[in-house]
Amino acid sequence: MDDLSVAAEKVASLMRLLTTTGGLRLKYRITAGAGAVDPDGFERRDIYVECKGPDSDLLLSSDGELLRSLEHLSAKMLRLEPEDHDRVSFDANGYKAARARILRDAADAAIEEVEDTGEPFRFQPMNSRERRMLHLFLRDSGLQTASSGEGPRRFVVLYPEGYRIPPERPYDRQDSRGRSRQRTSSNRY
Repeated sequence: MDDLSVAAEKVASLMRLLTTTGGLRLKYRITAGAGAVDPDGFERRDIYVECKGPDSDLLLSSDGELLRSLEHLSAKMLRLEPEDHDRVSFDANGYKAARARILRDAADAAIEEVEDTGEPFRFQPMNSRERRMLHLFLRDSGLQTASSGEGPRRFVVLYPEGYRIPPERPYDRQDSRGRSRQRTSSNRY
């Protein structure tokens, strides 16, 4: 995104389309540049869209699926590379801050459990932004973390200190043309 004002206007066009033609009853505020900085430092956001209104709960149903979809659509519309998708952030009713608190509490509880039991702790599957947040919350614990699984089933594992983390096994799956292909998962968020 070379010109943030142009990018913000593109996102505003999407929001106008959703609230007029799409009929979503939302008010939104778009902040670009320095004002869009995430105070918690979990996102590199350059554009922040804050939504409120009667239909804001729709954005948050199914663990914020529509909210994430709007972020994804905006990132694609702005032609951002996958590693830059967090430069556009949508929120509604303080959902992301509340979710961060929940993840922080889950991380603290997992640290305690791993230290008590000496066994790895597997978190529930979550999206890449939340996995990244967990890795950051867990970073200062002195324990090891890794992501495991594929796609929507990808999750974070917290390992005891000195634990030998097993490598992920390659899996066999078919591509869109029905051909089999081998792929190995990485420890990306």
